[in-house]
Amino acid sequence: MAKGKFGGMGGMGGGNMQQLMRQAQKMQEQLAKTQEELDDKEYEAQSGGGMVVCKVNGKRELVELSIKPEAVDPEDVEMLQDLILAAVNEALRLGEESREQAMNAVTGGMGGLL
Repeated sequence: MAKGKFGGMGGMGGGNMQQLMRQAQKMQEQLAKTQEELDDKEYEAQSGGGMVVCKVNGKRELVELSIKPEAVDPEDVEMLQDLILAAVNEALRLGEESREQAMNAVTGGMGGLL
């Protein structure tokens, strides 16, 4: 039997493959830990100069919503709806931005490949 030019492991270099597998496992553990930490974080945003304030968690769930009484105008419910949407969407955006930064820190920017 002839050995390939990279040794007797079919050209794969067994030691390098084991090291690569260990690195992948370590990255997977770091990703799981980071994911858990991100799920527990909360992000707050407001709209209408603080008339509507909301908090979302890292699981993208709305966990708190505060509406000042002066924001409630029965003649303009649409404005209140817009304020709520703006606050919730901003909190979700902040959470997603934080999630991307944290995951990129763990994966070195390869998060989309995993």
